[in-house]
Amino acid sequence: MTTALAVGAAAAAGTLLLPGSAEAATMVATASNIADSAFVQASSLIFVSELGDKTFFIAALLAARASRLLTFAGCAGALAFMTAISVVIGQVFHAVPTSLTRGLPIDDYVAIVSFLYFGVKSLIDAAAVEVEGEGIAEERADAVETLENVDVTGGWPLVVEACTLTIAAEIGDRSQLATIALAAAANPFGVFLGGTAGHCLATGMAVLGGSFISKYLSERVIGIIGGVLFLGFAATTAVGLF
Repeated sequence: MTTALAVGAAAAAGTLLLPGSAEAATMVATASNIADSAFVQASSLIFVSELGDKTFFIAALLAARASRLLTFAGCAGALAFMTAISVVIGQVFHAVPTSLTRGLPIDDYVAIVSFLYFGVKSLIDAAAVEVEGEGIAEERADAVETLENVDVTGGWPLVVEACTLTIAAEIGDRSQLATIALAAAANPFGVFLGGTAGHCLATGMAVLGGSFISKYLSERVIGIIGGVLFLGFAATTAVGLF
């Protein structure tokens, strides 16, 4: 009788636990899929990379002089355009015929090497920070120098100037190279949408109060977070090869 009751209790407990276990497994799988999505990877990576960057301060300084909305339109439009270009370049690596690569996934290898390089460099740079805020101050000084001869007050000239200056500052930037690497190995549409969202979020913060926000940015923390993200994406891309 006692044995039967014990068996019945265990069965009842199992019945109660199984749905919870299945639910937990589903939640974990969903979280994993979200973390592995190209949109989340691109948006998080670009957002962290752009904080305190030269393009961040270009948007902040222009917005302080003239219309915030038009400044955002010009800067965000330029960054969306550069993201699209970067995705196309990444897809060029992805489209290399296997006959030329002897079956090797060159696009994934390019992405892994790029992520490892940026990840290690970000962590080394973060560890080498001696005076907090010095690097961000240099980025701001570069932006100030770039805007020395710019004299626009509004309208389309402001949009065009913001777009032109942002494109010039973004060419060869770490965020552009990271977008190219990510687009070579991940879904291009997800990378474009995520990268654009990350740029828009960072630019929106810059336009609304970049100079104020920059006072609370930590180069060391940004570098560590960026380095961990890059290394994490290198690891997930490598795991996907096997």
